[in-house]
Amino acid sequence: MKKRFSKIIILALVIVFSLSCLTVFTGCNGVDAGAAGIILVSTEKSDEMAGNVSRDLIGANNEFAFDIFKELLVEDKGKNIFISPFSMTTALAMAYNGAETDTRDAMAEVLGFSGQSLEDLNSNFSELLAAIQNADPDIELNIANSVWKRSGFEVKEDYLARVEQYYYSSVQDLDFSRSDAPDIINEWIEDATRGKIDKMISEIDAMVMMYLINAIYFKGDWTHPFDEELTGTGDFYLEDGSTVDVEMMENYGDYKYSRNGDLEAVRLPYGRDMVSMYIILPPEDTELDLAIEEINGYSWNEFMDSFAERELNLRMPRFEIEYGIKDLLPPLTRLGMGIAFTDSADFSGMHPDLFISRVDHKAVIEVNEKGSEAAAVTVVEMELTSAPADPIEFTADRPFFFVISDDRTGSILFMGKVADPTESSG
Repeated sequence: MKKRFSKIIILALVIVFSLSCLTVFTGCNGVDAGAAGIILVSTEKSDEMAGNVSRDLIGANNEFAFDIFKELLVEDKGKNIFISPFSMTTALAMAYNGAETDTRDAMAEVLGFSGQSLEDLNSNFSELLAAIQNADPDIELNIANSVWKRSGFEVKEDYLARVEQYYYSSVQDLDFSRSDAPDIINEWIEDATRGKIDKMISEIDAMVMMYLINAIYFKGDWTHPFDEELTGTGDFYLEDGSTVDVEMMENYGDYKYSRNGDLEAVRLPYGRDMVSMYIILPPEDTELDLAIEEINGYSWNEFMDSFAERELNLRMPRFEIEYGIKDLLPPLTRLGMGIAFTDSADFSGMHPDLFISRVDHKAVIEVNEKGSEAAAVTVVEMELTSAPADPIEFTADRPFFFVISDDRTGSILFMGKVADPTESSG
């Protein structure tokens, strides 16, 4: 009887362990994944948390979103762009937790954290992450954070405790000299993005002591899917006056629509109508980049308040974008964060001799009749110093800007520019 009971206990433990391997962001590949990831709460609790999230933090995050996107418009003019500013902010917020003196001030100014105590910022971020993670049971929206530090490298315990507690981050000790060390980190990234992004780190320099990583994965079906039988070839007008053939999807029905100044926009909800894509279309004779330049966090909020339900004949292209930025330091430096990337950086909150040597970002998205699938990763590398009544025609047949937002909190999760939907790479 005792042996049978023992076998039952062992079997139960095996089942629990197996299920834990399926839990979002835990690892079962031989490397301890640490924290079990962002807390799971009911939809009702998530809605309550979303209503309580700091509007100052949302405003700061969205302002940074437009700031960094405009910098990338300059670098990649005329190209498709797709990023997750939320992923960038989250990874940089973990680095910010170790920043002191002038470095903290510079990062706070760029990220919009000025005037917030670290305790308040972390508490608000914790609630925001949990609210977004549990936005809608009908969509997949998963966020993962991790800290990887070189074995034997001492990092202040209170710093590690903060990123574990408030950012639900796993903390890993890893021998960076191992030949498979990059593969281990890349495997974590691949798991967290459901295979959409599989390689961010190719080799690890001897001076690299830490990686702070955020990954975000999204998959949602449209609340009102497009009928595949209505999809047909159509013209997409490029800014140079030429056209390309695209697969143009079509739908008809009630949508939230806005015409704000010269811009018009439509809201395409996912799942239970809590997360949406917004497509913003400039006039035919206006360059898209110039239109985006006029948008900031404040005007975006005004735009969001201007939507009203209208009947639409909606046409938009299928598209896929893969966009990678191997070095975000130049645009972040132009925004004012440059001190964090030099020997003068002060990250003594985690270790006295560290600076940010690289910030890499990659994001991918596929949009079709059924819905959208998107993923993004941000890697922060730390080195040692030494309306009318008639139906409205909305046809996205020219370059357009789009945003995927958690509508309960107003958090911008992804944003992109489609310059040419026939080009899948940015």
